Amino acid sequence: MARSLDGLVLAPVADQAPGQVGTRTRFTYHEKDGEIWAEYEGGDVVRGHLVGTREGDRLDFRYVQLKRDGSTSSGHCVSQVAELADGRVRLEETWEWESQEGSGTSVVEQLADDR
Repeated sequence: MARSLDGLVLAPVADQAPGQVGTRTRFTYHEKDGEIWAEYEGGDVVRGHLVGTREGDRLDFRYVQLKRDGSTSSGHCVSQVAELADGRVRLEETWEWESQEGSGTSVVEQLADDR
């Protein structure tokens, strides 16, 4: 199992569609006894929260966010936790909106200066 996410700061490696998370978004993760949660902000996201569970290297969580245009949105994500060769954490994500149309995949990685 990859190391704990507790206290790690991760960021997307590529921008998603406009109005969603992007390379300027920062996720601060917390983990305890199989529970995971995070706060995130940056780019088009004013404030976001996610909460869910971790079993081994699999995360399963729901997210909700407030965007700069004042709209809110929510969805579901399943992520696979991996460790990069340099020791940083990487999450390979499959997500789907629940409040609107759309789904996809994304990758977030621990910031290089957050080790």
